Amino acid sequence: MADVLDQSEVDALLAAVADGPAEGGFRAGDAESATAREVHHYDFKRPERVSKDQMRALHTLHDVFSRNFGASLSAFLRTIIEVRVATVEQLTYSEFIHSLPSPTVFNLLGIPPLQGQMCLELSPLIVYPIIDRLLGGGNAEMFIPQRPLTDIEHRLVQRITDRALATLTEIWSELVDVKFELRGVESNPHLVQMVAPNEVAVVIGFEIKMGPRGGTMSLCMPFNAIEPVMGKLAAQSWLAYSRRGTCTDQMLRVSRALTKARVSLRASLARARITCGELLSLAPGDLITTDKPANSEFLIEVEGRPKFRGSLGQCRGNRAIRISRLARPDETD
Repeated sequence: MADVLDQSEVDALLAAVADGPAEGGFRAGDAESATAREVHHYDFKRPERVSKDQMRALHTLHDVFSRNFGASLSAFLRTIIEVRVATVEQLTYSEFIHSLPSPTVFNLLGIPPLQGQMCLELSPLIVYPIIDRLLGGGNAEMFIPQRPLTDIEHRLVQRITDRALATLTEIWSELVDVKFELRGVESNPHLVQMVAPNEVAVVIGFEIKMGPRGGTMSLCMPFNAIEPVMGKLAAQSWLAYSRRGTCTDQMLRVSRALTKARVSLRASLARARITCGELLSLAPGDLITTDKPANSEFLIEVEGRPKFRGSLGQCRGNRAIRISRLARPDETD
């Protein structure tokens, strides 16, 4: 028969449970708390020095850059260019360098007055199609050569890089007064040692599409270069900026582009009906009479739509139109 505990032994066990777990034992609630506790992996070779909120703020900041840069490239190349943020991650500088192809277009950037340097890498998969576009090529599939750029190709690509740096300077000016400058270009990224191989860097990957062709662009920001401004990266303020500032910038950009657009302007002086016989008998010097008085207003159309009412006049020896008022959308002559 199994041993039966007497009342004194039961009281002793209850007292031990109330005071705490016995040596080698555990409470019933310990298992539940251990299960609820979250465990995160931490790699000491890749310490995360940028918080998640700061990473989200950087994503928002460069999402605005990607839209502005895409609009600038579209206007320059006269075709639709799509640029979007693909990845935002923390890597060591060594991991970033080993992820790049060779040869590539590796631009070394200065960021005065901040200390340190950044780099902007452009994939040959999109660089050569852009060069082909600048030189008047078509949309046919092209061979991507595995070689460094020539001097002429470098000059052409620099026009793209200059636009990227101008857009970066404009976007970062909301965060800090900094100017992005091109310090050098290298085809082999392994020959450039900006920081120590184990230095943490924030790498923002962009995807660029031009019709059926596409490629990548990477912006590498070593932590020691951006550390002085990391305290200004607040996710809430940048989310508000993306909602408020982007619309204003886009409106200004569209307005500037529209001011240079050419439109057709047509003024209908008068209308008349004649027979085919009269039309065939017309000769230089003949007059066509109309029922409209010479001093009456006539309709001025812009791109085929009624826009103004005006009268005929003369300015510096040339025929001219004096606009008198706006026309109604449904107005006819």
